[in-house]
Amino acid sequence: MSNQTLRPVAIAGTGSYLPEKVLTNADLQRMVETSDEWITERTGIKERRIAAKHEATSDLAIAAGREALANAGVEAADLDLIIVATVTPDMAFPATACFVQKALGAPKATCFDVSAACSGFLYGMELARQFIATGSAERALVIGADKLSAIIDWTDRNTCVLFGDGAGAAVLQPAGEGSGEILSAYSGSNGNLDEILNVPGGGSRNPLTPETIGGKSNTMKMAGREVYRHAVQTMMSATKEAIARAGLTPDDIECFIPHQANLRIIETIADKLHIPMERFFVNLQAYGNTSAAAVAIALDEAQRSGRIKRGDHILMVVFGGGLTWAS
Repeated sequence: MSNQTLRPVAIAGTGSYLPEKVLTNADLQRMVETSDEWITERTGIKERRIAAKHEATSDLAIAAGREALANAGVEAADLDLIIVATVTPDMAFPATACFVQKALGAPKATCFDVSAACSGFLYGMELARQFIATGSAERALVIGADKLSAIIDWTDRNTCVLFGDGAGAAVLQPAGEGSGEILSAYSGSNGNLDEILNVPGGGSRNPLTPETIGGKSNTMKMAGREVYRHAVQTMMSATKEAIARAGLTPDDIECFIPHQANLRIIETIADKLHIPMERFFVNLQAYGNTSAAAVAIALDEAQRSGRIKRGDHILMVVFGGGLTWAS
């Protein structure tokens, strides 16, 4: 299809899943040298959810996917595409999306994973949008899911206080007359900044061995100040670019749904854009940073709580390891 005949695409429904176990700041205080005051002041996070030992990333994704399908009124058998954004796949292969396909019963869906860290859900959304816009698919299920507790060093207070587990999902399909639609998208990467947020061990460069496991290279490493600085910069530029591509201004956006990583980052962006915090949807205090799931869970909660309504302009913006960013 040419650009003139691309179909508009809409989000038909959303869903999310959070594990039952709650890990509070007080709990962490008994595990590492930290305090509720220290964590809250620096991050805004009060608690996070931790998956059970028997729960894999696919289990979180399946639960969120079922919620999204029900919300959209779509049968799994009608899906043409399943994309799972994750950095904690069940295994190296098959793709986690294939496990989701099996559990949901979606035999005709093309299934694959996207690895873009915290930006993965919006990367997946844009991929699905292009499949549907060109007529290559009719209905897609996009899921952001991560079990970050599996790659956290629970003795490192700089990282273990930040992250949690969860999954969020959205069903995409052609936009009907009078329905909302995705107006614009923007994404980017900077591989020169790969070392400020990564898991160095466990891949082909540093395979898992007793030595790499003993050195905890299979857990997340983060240069916090550098990540903070680049997060503000990239989310600011991505926000402005997506708004401009849609032919709008910041004042036109009724609800900003940013990556739920750190309240200070969100407050800085709001201040620089001269947008009151009331127009930002924030739930990180309850869940921490759930990576690819974070913005997807927030979108679902904003939709189900009535925070967003028909006719509103909504902007989602994220950043992640890579570095990656999207809006």
